[in-house]
Amino acid sequence: MENGQESVTVPTGGRIRLVMPAAEHREAYMAFYDEWIASGEDIVPWVVGKDPSDFPAYVRFLREAEQAAPEGLVTHTTCWFMDEAGAIVGAANIRHELNRKLAESGGHIGYGVVPSRRRRGYAKSILAQSLLLTERLGIRDVLVVCDRGNTGSERTIVGNGGQFHSEFTEANGNVVRRFWIHRDM
Repeated sequence: MENGQESVTVPTGGRIRLVMPAAEHREAYMAFYDEWIASGEDIVPWVVGKDPSDFPAYVRFLREAEQAAPEGLVTHTTCWFMDEAGAIVGAANIRHELNRKLAESGGHIGYGVVPSRRRRGYAKSILAQSLLLTERLGIRDVLVVCDRGNTGSERTIVGNGGQFHSEFTEANGNVVRRFWIHRDM
């Protein structure tokens, strides 16, 4: 990765590149965020749902979380994925370790694609690129989860080497499927 950016080709023939949160991406990020909020859908990863109206403070929160865990959380790295036109199409949040909640139903990687950009191969590429980052962080065995019934996400996880491990039922009744991706380092 050079200057916090790395390109990956997606099956549609386009390219997306990993970019680290930075003030220069404000306009693209706000369009991404506003679309997701307007959709009314659950936002994944969770950090995309944080209010970015004070954009410098939001970026600072994300960058500082890479070095020290914010209260009640674990240390984590967030990255955004930008297409050739400069639009942010997805995001990933990589947790450097697992606490109890993450071990049960959150996993090491949370990733998502904005609603208008789904079914184009972006999720598979985002997870693949996120796995490279977990490797750089020294995480050998990676837990990735999805809700039962989210067949697209399940295919994405399995396509990146995920092996089904178990299911966990959250307090609200939602069933989470847990997959481990094991790698030799």
